Amino acid sequence: MPEPLPVWIGKDEHGGIPRPARVDLRPTPSWRLEAVVATERPRSPAVSADGSSVVFIQDRDTSDLWLLDIDGGPPLRLTTGRDPQPYWEDTQPVFSRDGTQVAYADDGWVYVVPTSGGPPRKVVEAGSPAWIGSDRLVVSIERDRCDRLAVVTVAEAWPQRLARKHVDLETHGDEQGAIVSPDGSTVAYSFVPHSDYSRSEVRVADVVDGKVRALTGAPGIRDYVLDWSPNGTTLAVASESSGWFELHLFAVDGSEARQLTTAEADFVEARWHPDGTRLVATRGRAGRFDLVTVAVADGIVTDIAAGGVFGAPAWAADGRIIASYESPTEPPELRIISEGGEPVAIHSPAPLSISRAPHVVAHELTYTTFDGREIQAFLYRPATASTEHPAPAVVYPHGGPADCYGGEWDGHAQYFVDKGYAWFAINYRGSTGHGSDFERANHGVWGVDDTKDCLAAADYLRTVDWVDGDRLGIFGSSYGSYLALLAVTDDPDHRFRCAICKYGDCDALTTWAQADRAGGQMQMRIMGHPSANREDYIAASPVHRLDAVTAPILVAHGHTDRRVPFEQSTELVAELSRLGKTYEYVTYPTEGHGFLRVGPQLDFYRRLEGFLDWYLL
Repeated sequence: MPEPLPVWIGKDEHGGIPRPARVDLRPTPSWRLEAVVATERPRSPAVSADGSSVVFIQDRDTSDLWLLDIDGGPPLRLTTGRDPQPYWEDTQPVFSRDGTQVAYADDGWVYVVPTSGGPPRKVVEAGSPAWIGSDRLVVSIERDRCDRLAVVTVAEAWPQRLARKHVDLETHGDEQGAIVSPDGSTVAYSFVPHSDYSRSEVRVADVVDGKVRALTGAPGIRDYVLDWSPNGTTLAVASESSGWFELHLFAVDGSEARQLTTAEADFVEARWHPDGTRLVATRGRAGRFDLVTVAVADGIVTDIAAGGVFGAPAWAADGRIIASYESPTEPPELRIISEGGEPVAIHSPAPLSISRAPHVVAHELTYTTFDGREIQAFLYRPATASTEHPAPAVVYPHGGPADCYGGEWDGHAQYFVDKGYAWFAINYRGSTGHGSDFERANHGVWGVDDTKDCLAAADYLRTVDWVDGDRLGIFGSSYGSYLALLAVTDDPDHRFRCAICKYGDCDALTTWAQADRAGGQMQMRIMGHPSANREDYIAASPVHRLDAVTAPILVAHGHTDRRVPFEQSTELVAELSRLGKTYEYVTYPTEGHGFLRVGPQLDFYRRLEGFLDWYLL
């Protein structure tokens, strides 16, 4: 009898010609997949009100909370058993004003846990908590397919709607990102009307009487509230009204509104210094996020530390800055930085086999796509590649689509480059970090023009003398998976020998109907409602054209995925099977949108390795 499959594998199927294993290959020189998947990610740090402690989340086989004294000492584990969460969606834990409790969201509920130790307590079925003092919370509750902010008392959590009195304001939409004023009297938040998913306006609500006022709002423009000034009179806001998410300041009483920065960059995180003279912020551009301060008086931006990717910056008690950090050559860690000083790591959990492994630095470049637009990309060259011995290459479109590749640590790419593959990560149209016009360049042509950017990436690789242009594959996750499928479906020149589809879409119309609310709204922001744009949805659906596919496809999906529903891969594989195409199909019952547990993640990347080795190497 065949050996039973591991518990984390559901379906394990194939169609067409079975793929044998390559028995002739040796292990990679310096990297191991086991070490890559064991590299833990500390992230989402939050600093206590007195600036002495930081609480953060660390991704391993769980996404538990840890507590760290800024003055020294080992991190202390605050929770246990919190299921692994995708870092790109998880919410930040928050200290109570007196520092005795931390609130966080988990599995649809808000919990509080004492910082002195003890079991967490389930408070209310909600998410995204923010403290009002040390006994009340503002939380997000879904009602009528809308996110609503509510106030609850921790001791007796009976939610009361925050925004209760609107005057001439649209109310059908999502209330998100609550920020509480220093005196606890007012909550600022972002409101996304369902009549215009490309609009987000900043509103303020009085905690006592529930009166609501809008501070910003324009059709098709997104504004997000970031932080209150220490005196409670002014809000720092990221607004894309200039074409980038520049920092703006808005007086709460409506007396002043001004753009603070003109850096042609995205300032999506900012925290006010306690003295009110400046903000610490991340400045994002072309995939990298630098750490900067911004003077309130004149908007002068001062560089503190270059990215990589800095995240969630906050002020410690002594004026230093705490932030998460990673770079293409440095695994995720927590850092403390003095203005004018060098960053110092205060928590670096990566294994030595990873932190001391030789990292390849990608060559940053641009290539020209079909309509003359320049596409930013990062090309990793393996040590063994030469004109005499050109390397096979993998094109890697990131997920999103409103995301980017650039300053992050990518251990999986390093592993495959160590093995001998060129790795080509591209920021196709629709990516962030290049201004709003570029991000919106795929609106209405989702899956069409951005697919052509992927095909142009293959054309560029054919001009590189150390790349074998006849041995190209394409691999992506989520939206990148969808582009990988399109690239082997809508390409009469068959540029790619194989494609890897990791929890991606195949049918734009059915995924709109099956996805969670956030996924469906994101789709409508880019494509409009399918009832008015049916032809565009069909053009964006490769499942109708799979008879054109000649390349073998590896398909992988988690059973609990609701962002890109599991049914998408079921639909894809059924059609591949009906047409007699060559494919491999694996599913993971424990996984959602992201293969986060060690077992499934390691299993998938071993399959990916065998798949690439057979068809490319």
